[in-house]
Amino acid sequence: MERSGRLDRGDGVELAWAHLPGRGPCVVFLPGFNSDMAGSKATALRDWCARRGRSMLRLDYSGHGASGGAFTDGAIGRWMADALVLIDRLVEQPMLLVGSSMGGWIALLIAQRRPGRVAALVGIAAAPDFTELLLWHGLTPAEQAALLATGRREMPSQYGEPYVITSGLIEDGRDHLVLGGPIAITCPVRLLQGQRDDDVPWRHALMLAERLDSEDVEVTLVKDGDHRLSRPADLALLCRTVAALLGENGGEA
Repeated sequence: MERSGRLDRGDGVELAWAHLPGRGPCVVFLPGFNSDMAGSKATALRDWCARRGRSMLRLDYSGHGASGGAFTDGAIGRWMADALVLIDRLVEQPMLLVGSSMGGWIALLIAQRRPGRVAALVGIAAAPDFTELLLWHGLTPAEQAALLATGRREMPSQYGEPYVITSGLIEDGRDHLVLGGPIAITCPVRLLQGQRDDDVPWRHALMLAERLDSEDVEVTLVKDGDHRLSRPADLALLCRTVAALLGENGGEA
């Protein structure tokens, strides 16, 4: 049975988590920007792991979901550290990291910092370096100047209310860029990417695949897939992908 709770990361901010005991490697789901562990991809994997007796950890970064802290206080390095606090406290087995959008970037950073513990990695519309390549470069010079002057900017979202990006998010992102050269990750990597993704261009997945040191990298392009990849067929593809990496026979129950 899945257990859940909140863990103080050391400064009074509590991080929400849900852990399903079972056989390893432990599937660790890393949500996207302004998303959380209650989304359809995380819960589909949780249900799949429960049926198969597999271990899984779901989590919310600070400022996300059920965790404490303010969203605008966060940044890539902070959210990576949040995930590592929970991983180091709650996971004893090797890990299969599954990162959605920004979570794909965080998965890459974790794999570099805990290389001996990561058995494989799955990116779903993985968005490494998105703060620079997609957010910052998507602004006009005037908009960039305004962001630096005020420290924040509201961005429209097709998924709900506008969200705020801060100058701190952009600046911290530059300390964690990975696509500028080889990425020292050697475990198997699977990248799932929709070609109708309006947030992360599908060629981003090819760039990432090229940068990875691993020779065991596969990119799956879903021609009619959007950024979320949350339709039943997309979720089935995700479960099949995880199943194959774990040596299971398909993604069905």
